[in-house]
Amino acid sequence: MTEVTVAGAPRRGVLSRLVARAGGGVVQVGLALVALFWLVPVFGLLIASVRGEADNTASGWWTIFTRPAELTLTNYADLVGNSTVLRSFLNTVYIAVPATALVVVISALAAYALAWIEFPGRVWLTTLVVGLLVMPIQVALIPVARLFGALGLFGTITGVVLFHVAFGLPFAIFLLRNFFVGIPRDLVEAARMDGAKEWVIFRRVVLPIAKPAMASLTIFQFLWVWNDLLVALVFADQDSAPITVALRAQLRQFGANIDLLSTGAFLSMIVPLAVFLAFQRYFVQGVLAGSTK
Repeated sequence: MTEVTVAGAPRRGVLSRLVARAGGGVVQVGLALVALFWLVPVFGLLIASVRGEADNTASGWWTIFTRPAELTLTNYADLVGNSTVLRSFLNTVYIAVPATALVVVISALAAYALAWIEFPGRVWLTTLVVGLLVMPIQVALIPVARLFGALGLFGTITGVVLFHVAFGLPFAIFLLRNFFVGIPRDLVEAARMDGAKEWVIFRRVVLPIAKPAMASLTIFQFLWVWNDLLVALVFADQDSAPITVALRAQLRQFGANIDLLSTGAFLSMIVPLAVFLAFQRYFVQGVLAGSTK
């Protein structure tokens, strides 16, 4: 009778044993310390935005712990009274919100068509979308600028929005299509057998399942548009410039104006941070959407 040898559990490495002995508590504390370390510049920017120009010039932001009387909201009051920065902040909202909404809506419809609707050339169209992902944005700046000039869109908010939508769609369609093809086919086929049209299937079956992917796409697109500088420098004029261009102009004109720059920079940062926190529970799940099938 043949003797059967049962192999034991595989031996773990030294690092694995150290992590297991350290326990989850120590790892969590370490991660918390790393997070606090990365938040130090944000906290320093916040403190600089509530200190006067003379105080920021004389000493670092960390001195606020020994001199809390330096805190003031005068910088924010001056910022509200600065028409250039305030207008640029509103321009950023006018650019980021429609550019994000249009990309999410159009890409969701296109991704559903590429994933679940049979039509001639679908494979080639999907390949084209993937190919557009590697196109550098700098390649299209001059041709699109000439096109917008001929159409009267150069230097307008509409032109900036259209450029962001055009270059945001390839990644958005790719991300959502990978998620849609992972939806069980039985759900879609059952809805079709019940007589549901494609629009009804898209709205009542696919969209509720696709919330994590669409939330992640919203975060990616909003952050990209909100923090953009290159596209705004090329296509926006003085009246339609976003907050990034306005802060750059303030830096060039008033190199020592730390109070205005820090206040504007913190306000421009707090909005995308709020958007990320609002959708963070869907973020990881949406990023991994479509990675496995």
